Amino acid sequence: MASDVPAVMNAVRLLERIARAWPDPVATGVLIDDLGLNRSTAYNILGTLRRAGWAATRDDRAGWWLGPRLLTLAGTREDWLGELVQSEIDELARLLGHLVFAVRQTGPGEYSVLARADLRQGVRITVGLGDTFPFSAPAIMRAFHAWLPADEVERAVARHGLTAFTGETVVDHARLHQVLAEVRANGYASSVREYDPGQSGISAPVFDDRGAVTLALVSLAFSSELDKDTVPKAGELIRESGLRLTERIGGVAPAHRET
Repeated sequence: MASDVPAVMNAVRLLERIARAWPDPVATGVLIDDLGLNRSTAYNILGTLRRAGWAATRDDRAGWWLGPRLLTLAGTREDWLGELVQSEIDELARLLGHLVFAVRQTGPGEYSVLARADLRQGVRITVGLGDTFPFSAPAIMRAFHAWLPADEVERAVARHGLTAFTGETVVDHARLHQVLAEVRANGYASSVREYDPGQSGISAPVFDDRGAVTLALVSLAFSSELDKDTVPKAGELIRESGLRLTERIGGVAPAHRET
């Protein structure tokens, strides 16, 4: 009679424990304690599962999720992607205190809202699922286009144009490329009164497994709440959220970031 292979059985136990908590992460220490594993053994198996795409983590403190390759094999890609995006923007909305939504480029000239999180009551900015934004909506366009070659950006701008939504909107091409360089350096984009004089926005990219932007996370707030003084802290939060979601879907952020 064939006997079980300990390493394989431990890998199965780890995946089953991670799956029970899905879509929430499970800390390495919890996995080790719950399953009674040797620490070195657990790290070696988790590392192997991560390289195979069956488990995912951003770092040891972030915990472990089911990996993108395993979820794809299970035929649940769209469902789990939606769950991951929603869980991420729910937490981001809680931290920021503002409307947060995710957009996808649905055509060469527009972006569509595919998920939203709005925890506020009373007077607030809101968007609906399926709402669209035009190509040059500043914060969104910058999150999608900052990582493209300059000539590709120019071709897109030539095709769709830069709309001066307000007197603050950047429409000069040279200045736009400076702004895009700043986005790459910071890891997030901002738009203070450029789309609407009473609103400001921040955004961050989510990268796919080729390092291309597949989604953008966006937060909108009144310009009295989100201004040049408060943008940096909010920008750090949305950047980290975008990187975390990139990791969780098996994406790869570009290695080079301008400074």
